[in-house]
Amino acid sequence: MSGMTGKVVVITGGTSGIGQVAAGQLAAMGARLVLIARDPQRGEAALRRLPTAAIHYADLSSIAQMKRVAAEISAAEPRIDVLVNNAGALFNSRRETADGLEMTFAVNHMAYFVVTLGLAERLRATPGARVVSTSSDAHKGNRLDFSDLQAARRYRGFSAYGRSKLCNILFTRELARRWRDTGVTANCLHPGFVSTRFGDQSGGVLAKLVGAAKLFAISPEKGAETIVYLASSDQVAQVSGAYFYKCRQMDPTKEAQDGESARRLWDESARLAGL
Repeated sequence: MSGMTGKVVVITGGTSGIGQVAAGQLAAMGARLVLIARDPQRGEAALRRLPTAAIHYADLSSIAQMKRVAAEISAAEPRIDVLVNNAGALFNSRRETADGLEMTFAVNHMAYFVVTLGLAERLRATPGARVVSTSSDAHKGNRLDFSDLQAARRYRGFSAYGRSKLCNILFTRELARRWRDTGVTANCLHPGFVSTRFGDQSGGVLAKLVGAAKLFAISPEKGAETIVYLASSDQVAQVSGAYFYKCRQMDPTKEAQDGESARRLWDESARLAGL
């Protein structure tokens, strides 16, 4: 790991779970954290742990709030060395956002897309900047149906989650392609199945299944290792567009390596976000 002294790290989902652990470890390495959070109570607790951090509040299911918070951070921070897209959610039943998007798709994919593009100017202006996005091996066995990205015809909670994690990998792939000459790298990761509060609010049978599975889960400290590695290690300074697990580059599924799907998802996401 390289030192992070003087570097600015923006992180979503940094007030709990693996994001909280990663934020603490990066701060201990010298980075200054900029947190994007939804819950003021958890946000204030995070500031007590990280007294030099800044915090911005936003609902990451709202496109307008994603744009607002990215604009606020861009105005406040002259440089951004690392953006960690980590916030995510799992829902037992289908919900729609105020923008008419399926909630899992909005929180787990569109937030990554809109916040990253909103911070693009600062990232591109910072030498060696990185975008690190938390995906999952839950992408396996899924493919995107571009005629029903919002799962309006058929919804199953874990399938919607798996598709959103596939979106994270495709987004990373296309971001790396589009930004290959900017000096910004983009990589994503599977943290492992981690024992955190993730999934506790999903509702119904799904929450019970996730809770039972956590008996066999790894610790948040283990789950955060690859985030910290991708944010700080010199070994991946020139790597972009890759998928990692346990700090090693891995091959995702064939569907996650489909360049045409990656381009199509980007175009549709830009249309939905009005970008």
